[in-house]
Amino acid sequence: MTHSPIRYGLIGCGSMGREHIENIRALGAGEVVAIADTHAPSLEAALARLAAGTRVYDDHRALLDAGGCDALVISTPNHTHAAVLGDALATDAHILVEKPLVTRIEDGLALLQRAEGRRGIVWVAQEYRYMPPVAEMIRMAHDGAVGRIHQVAIREHREPFYPKVGDWNRFSANTGGTLVEKCCHYFNLMELVLREPALRVFASGGQRVNHLDERYDGRAPDILDSAYVVVEFGSGARAMLDLCMFAENSVDNEQIVIVGDEGKLESLLPSLTLRYGRRDDWGRRQVWGEASGTGRGVGVRRVWDSAIRYPGAHFGASYIEHRQFAHAVQHGLPPEVTLREGLRSVAIGMAAHRSIDSGRLVAIDEVLPANP
Repeated sequence: MTHSPIRYGLIGCGSMGREHIENIRALGAGEVVAIADTHAPSLEAALARLAAGTRVYDDHRALLDAGGCDALVISTPNHTHAAVLGDALATDAHILVEKPLVTRIEDGLALLQRAEGRRGIVWVAQEYRYMPPVAEMIRMAHDGAVGRIHQVAIREHREPFYPKVGDWNRFSANTGGTLVEKCCHYFNLMELVLREPALRVFASGGQRVNHLDERYDGRAPDILDSAYVVVEFGSGARAMLDLCMFAENSVDNEQIVIVGDEGKLESLLPSLTLRYGRRDDWGRRQVWGEASGTGRGVGVRRVWDSAIRYPGAHFGASYIEHRQFAHAVQHGLPPEVTLREGLRSVAIGMAAHRSIDSGRLVAIDEVLPANP
């Protein structure tokens, strides 16, 4: 069956917006026919990647009013998502909106109400779940490879935040806070792996090293750069995040561990390594996949998806996400990451910030009403 090419409108042409352009081009399921951004250099950088005749707007509302787009991709600064998405929901277009969905819970609740009953799907970008070794470890875990899952541990040791237009990401009022801006991906992964909602959060963190000497109109940046976050679930399972944003000399910046009562899985990036071992194989040499074991009952292999045509900045995850989004659009399928999931990932991050500020355990329903 053949499908008409998808006509995309891109709202927000910064670094992530241009990443979306490259993924859409590589996918070949459609083309970007219109772009909007308030920052002229970002528009020019985006246009350099697009065909002649692409419509250009300096206001997203003009792009929406002009119509002619089957799908919209929203990649504007975090604090503008609610307003831009709110306007986009008035159209029938399918929508892929960047994370974090919002920076205020009340905005997210309002968006949930506005999205009820509309024809087009709304998909929140959470590309970490599509990174090849991460996707494979989740598949294996859900297939029972480690038995009943009891613990999920995520470590990200990386460089500081990248520069943005006007350095808007230096302030929590714009980002939602580091544990929302950077880590909503991870909280979404925790709930995805454990297949249950988080209940409580305890966190400790602060701004220790990064941006301490910077000033913007006399204001000092207030985004934290390091934290430990423990998340509790109703089943008794627990998840933990270890974040450090002044550890750029790490070999593998990201490590995800899933431990069950029968075994353990580990995903490492950027080495694209997946490790797997079962408790009953401990101390025995084994072979798993194409790699020999370690002598401790652990097999190691590199995981990649040969169908990825553009690796980009996220190990091909954004490409796979765009492929899945396009497939859903063309076949009338629901989104794989819903507005509710996107809002829950924000709420867990906000609960973690509240825990840091108050020094106490914070229930998720303090931040997000049950069953919004």
